[in-house]
Amino acid sequence: MTIDLIIEIFEINGLLYVALAALTAGIVRGFSGFGTAMIFLPVAGKYFEPVTAIIILTIMDLCGPALIVPRALRDAYKPDLFRLIGGMILTLPIALYFLLNMETELFRYIVSILALILVFVLATGWRFEGQLNSGALIGLGGIAGVSGGIAGVPGPPVILFYMASTHPVKVIRANNLLFLFGFDIFALFFLSIASALNIYAVVLGLILAIPMGLGNVIGAVLFNPDQEKLYRKIAFCIITLSALTGLPLLSNNIGS
Repeated sequence: MTIDLIIEIFEINGLLYVALAALTAGIVRGFSGFGTAMIFLPVAGKYFEPVTAIIILTIMDLCGPALIVPRALRDAYKPDLFRLIGGMILTLPIALYFLLNMETELFRYIVSILALILVFVLATGWRFEGQLNSGALIGLGGIAGVSGGIAGVPGPPVILFYMASTHPVKVIRANNLLFLFGFDIFALFFLSIASALNIYAVVLGLILAIPMGLGNVIGAVLFNPDQEKLYRKIAFCIITLSALTGLPLLSNNIGS
């Protein structure tokens, strides 16, 4: 890492807005448990190429839960975890190939529209209530690999469907956390194989992990279990606002 690189990073147009998005995403994640990518990526997509935005988010996401991974490994039900990650590994390289060749404007549309759809689904309270066999878990991991590789959101498919599992809550939470952690590791691995992992994006991710981590702490302090429904409504509003401002059609009109 050189001084010139640090100077270049701090001279990035819109860095303050991206840092505020990371802080806000951290706060929402701290008091609601979700929303990081859906808040951060629509904003980051305005200022960075798709692959750079995904690398930044992945680095930030790796820094957050790293300390609680050992405990999650003890709580996890590993057969399910291996099936989810196995399915993800099958589709993630293909999804990342499309990401590497995707136009920035198309990426912004995909991220913003997907965030709006996910907010709608979450707000309605819908949850899958069927049974997930081994094949279904592999398929579910594959779907998450596609949504994560193309749009940086691997979590919602697993969360929406795996919550129907008969496992205890601590096992489900551990498997979700470890799946997302595994996604981040394999995403970086495949991007490095494709020579798309650059020091510029990695350093940006490490720098922006600071406001995101601070936001997590603030959100956790603010959290009150008695006000969970209120926090979810606030999260939905913030995600919706971020997604709408991330749409090229709307943001271009606002800026014109």
